[in-house]
Amino acid sequence: MFYQSNDNQFHLYHGNTLQVLLQLNRQVDVIFADPPYFLSNGGKKTQGRRLVSVDKGAWDKPKSSDEINSFNRAWIDACKPLLKDNGTIWVCGTFHNIYSVEMCLKETGFQIINIITWQKSDPTPTWGDLHFNFASEYIIWARKNPKSRHYFNYELMKQMNGGVMMPDVWKMPSVGMWEKTCGKHPTQKPLRLLYRIISASTQLGETILDPFAGSCTTGIAANLLGRKFVGIDQSEDYLNLGVRRKIEIDNPIRAKEMQILMSNNPEETMVLVNHVRKETREKMIETGICYLRAGESQGSLCITPGFERMEYVLLHTSGKNCKFFKLKQKGCFQIWTKETLEGHGFSPTHASYYIVLKFDNNYNTRFRINENMTERINSYRAILRPLSDFIY
Repeated sequence: MFYQSNDNQFHLYHGNTLQVLLQLNRQVDVIFADPPYFLSNGGKKTQGRRLVSVDKGAWDKPKSSDEINSFNRAWIDACKPLLKDNGTIWVCGTFHNIYSVEMCLKETGFQIINIITWQKSDPTPTWGDLHFNFASEYIIWARKNPKSRHYFNYELMKQMNGGVMMPDVWKMPSVGMWEKTCGKHPTQKPLRLLYRIISASTQLGETILDPFAGSCTTGIAANLLGRKFVGIDQSEDYLNLGVRRKIEIDNPIRAKEMQILMSNNPEETMVLVNHVRKETREKMIETGICYLRAGESQGSLCITPGFERMEYVLLHTSGKNCKFFKLKQKGCFQIWTKETLEGHGFSPTHASYYIVLKFDNNYNTRFRINENMTERINSYRAILRPLSDFIY
């Protein structure tokens, strides 16, 4: 054992992955693996105004097809007994290794559930004028036993995707600077990616194994989501980076910041949270009309990034009596005069013009809403918030 956290939720092992896997005497619920892609071939990428090498280290040097297949088969074979019968495995890759991984998973008896395409919204330009820019990675999700029902939080994924089924193409950015405060790893995965994977396929208190832990992004996301973590890596330096990251989130304030940041998806559906007086709230629900003052005044909504992704409105009175509705048109609003609102039975008194959003007043949401909004926001100001804030 290289490291065990005081809360017993974060365990690290140092050494050759295959050897450590064969010595582990425990079972886990999910495995997330980010093995070598074997793409350190002397290629170049653009970094700022310079061309720099894409090489990561000796462990990532290209190998023959037979060597790659042998490597993947060995670690997958070693992982399988450690996975519970209803467990699943996620494996990342590019075209350099992902076909080998898929073949080895099938040969070992795993059943492929999905192949996710992670489309990077901020890909690093790669050098050369004879190919498209490399902007995607692939993540295979497979279950150990085709006869055992695996866990999938379908409703959560659907809610995070605006109420429709989550697709197998995920658009999200690469690692942000807020994830590198303790250092960085050359193939570090973004916490947002692990947030979605862990939320989709695990439950509170379950254990996740990462046989190529690196800087322990899997473990940080797991602990922030109330899951246990077991990580293995051959680099003591990167494991020490993982320990620093774990210590960082032991601070409750920092942990809360990280939870908010990793749950924030630039493609995520947004919710307009609007405080209104009790009698006005009832009239809004009756008519399917939500309004708020236009302009820079208390209670108004400034048009900020994310407005175009707004699909829901949450009405409340001083943080209580919350009611959730779906807008009739995503990201759309109208500007009405005071007189127009009066014609619909309202009594606006604070401005001449208002932002108006129409919603389906028959919409019945299954979202679990925090009934005391005053604990989380300034109750008297309209604000845009991501949909995931309301999913518990």
